Amino acid sequence: MARLFSSRVSTLTVACIATYAAAGTVAFLCCTALVAAAAGQTKEVLAQQDGAAPLATDRMLTMPAASLSPEQITQMQQRLLDWPQLARYRDDNASLLPPGPGRVVFFGDSITDAWGKDGNPPFFPGKPYINRGIGGQTTPQMLIRFQQDVVALKPAAVLILAGTNDIAGNTGLSTLGMTEENLRSMVAVAKANGIRVILASVLPTSDYPWRRGLHPQQKVRDLNVWMESYAAQTGSVYLDYYTALTDKDGGMKTGTSKDGVHPTAAGYAIMGPLAQAAIDRALTH
Repeated sequence: MARLFSSRVSTLTVACIATYAAAGTVAFLCCTALVAAAAGQTKEVLAQQDGAAPLATDRMLTMPAASLSPEQITQMQQRLLDWPQLARYRDDNASLLPPGPGRVVFFGDSITDAWGKDGNPPFFPGKPYINRGIGGQTTPQMLIRFQQDVVALKPAAVLILAGTNDIAGNTGLSTLGMTEENLRSMVAVAKANGIRVILASVLPTSDYPWRRGLHPQQKVRDLNVWMESYAAQTGSVYLDYYTALTDKDGGMKTGTSKDGVHPTAAGYAIMGPLAQAAIDRALTH
C-alpha cells in the first residue's frame, strides 16, 4: 500500500510539471492540490487495511491504474480538465452588474447550490445575494475558485458553507487539519480584499448515502468547534446551522433532510433566517 501511494504521488508530481508547461498556473494549482491530498494521507490509508472500515474517498482514486476501465479513465480525465469547475460560473460572473451595497456571495457545495431550486424555498428574493455553490465540491476546489467566484465579484461579505464533502472524501482522503487550512486561506484572502466573512457550520449527518459507513458525526462536531473558535479569533461571524438541525444522534432532524445530508424545504426554511441574522451581524460590525 505504501508503494502504491508513493508511486501515485510521484506520477502526479511529474504530471503537474507537464501540466504547468502546457496549461499554465491555474491548471498547475489544480494538479498540485491533488498531489497534496495524495502525499499527506499515506499514513491514514496505511492505518486502514483491507477489511477494515471504509476509506473516506472515492474507491476509484485508490484502485491500481491497470484495473481502471476506459470509462473510469475518461471520467477522471474530465474531472481533471477543470478540477475546481471554474467554468461553471465564468459566464454568469461576467454578466453581473457592478456591485451595489450589501452584496453577499453564498459560497459552498450542493447544499448552497440547491438553495432556490427543485422546490426549495426561493433564494432570498429581493436581496443582492449571489449563489456560488457547486455540488460535490471540497474545500481545496473551493479555495482555487475563491478569487474568481468571490473576490472578483466585490461583495461586502461572503458566507462560506464547506467541509462535509471533505469528510466524505469526495476528492481524495482529507484530514480535518487540511480542511481547516483551506478555510483559513479563504478567510485570509477575503479579509485581504476587505470582504467580511461568515463561517457556516457543517450540517449534521450520520451517514453519506454515496459513501456509507464512515460515521462522520464526531468529525462534523469537531470541525464545527474549531470553526466557531477560529471565527472568534479572526473577527468573523460564526453561523450555527448545526444546533438548529441536529437530532440526538448527530444526524438531521426528521423532516429537515431528504437523504440525511441535503436539506428539504423545511430545512432551508430553518436555515434562511439564521443566515440572514448572520449577514446582518457581519455587515453592521
